[in-house]
Amino acid sequence: MSAVSSRLPVFPWDKLEPYKKTAAAHPDGIVDLSVGTPVDPVPELVRQALVAAADSPGYPTVWGTSELRDALTGWCERRLGARGIEHTNVLPVVGSKELVAWLPTQLGLGAGDTVAYPRLAYPTYEVGARLCGARPVVYDDPTELDPAGLRLLWLNSPSNPTGKVLPKAELTRIVAWAREHGVLVFSDECYLELGWEADPVSVLHPDVCGGTYEGIVAVHSLSKRSNLAGYRAAFVAGDAGVLGELLRIRKHGGMMTPAPVQAATVAALGDDAHVAEQRARYEARRAALRTALLSHGFRIEDSEASLYLWVTRDEPCWDTVAYLAELGILVAPGDFYGEAGDRFVRVAFTATDERVEAAVKRLG
Repeated sequence: MSAVSSRLPVFPWDKLEPYKKTAAAHPDGIVDLSVGTPVDPVPELVRQALVAAADSPGYPTVWGTSELRDALTGWCERRLGARGIEHTNVLPVVGSKELVAWLPTQLGLGAGDTVAYPRLAYPTYEVGARLCGARPVVYDDPTELDPAGLRLLWLNSPSNPTGKVLPKAELTRIVAWAREHGVLVFSDECYLELGWEADPVSVLHPDVCGGTYEGIVAVHSLSKRSNLAGYRAAFVAGDAGVLGELLRIRKHGGMMTPAPVQAATVAALGDDAHVAEQRARYEARRAALRTALLSHGFRIEDSEASLYLWVTRDEPCWDTVAYLAELGILVAPGDFYGEAGDRFVRVAFTATDERVEAAVKRLG
């Protein structure tokens, strides 16, 4: 066990604890804009579906109920523009972080294989590569990578942490390059329904994939769109051959989404009203924080989508973290997401309206 853990970086959030204590000492309390966890209520129809399915004494299946698979394929067609998507093209997972961390292992990758991900990225892409002993590599443009040994290419649009969105033409170019070189593409699209200044597009859109899902898989989560981070409700969609192999492995591993969560997922994906309501909350919080940060002298880059503002004062990120902590505001240092973020901080707008108002007042 120690040999495996020694491959991994230090868990980044532990480094933030001293600054959290400073922020918590503010007379009006902490405004935590660091992790980006949902704080608003789980939609009532989702809770009702969960309760209605609570009497589930038997084991759920890894592939999920047929109702769940209908909901997944229907949502992909309605929301992503996917065409001809079947049950074999979808697979529920136990939260998207689990999928990201263990995917390289489940794909059979190891020493001599390369896993690539954006230079600024969610840290778990690197963790997944290191867990299986593969070589993690970062990129600015994935088509400039050496395809030899490259077994898994992660895309992330909208990006965490920057909120940058890859245009449709860019996605199309990357998918074509990956197919030409036999590289499997997994596209993390968990923030796709949270576009503000851009309209994010899925790799499953026919204009991107050419009507075939060969060599591509999209990752989606209900944590952000439906406030279901606590439910661990997520899924992947795309290449039936890849998902079939993952299904066989995950059956042996017992990686089953609980039956009540499957029912809740069906309800959540079948309703767009609660998504629009939550978007409106986030849009208002984003606008308030954005205005306050700009007025305070910060600069914001990218941030076209997602639940974050990518912010800088053109100083080392930990200096900015310390400065804001003195105001009682906790943010995430940019170097959590790669060395290229060492002069930025990530500001989440997932706090309550009251806490966002407090942050705006302190910045004012």
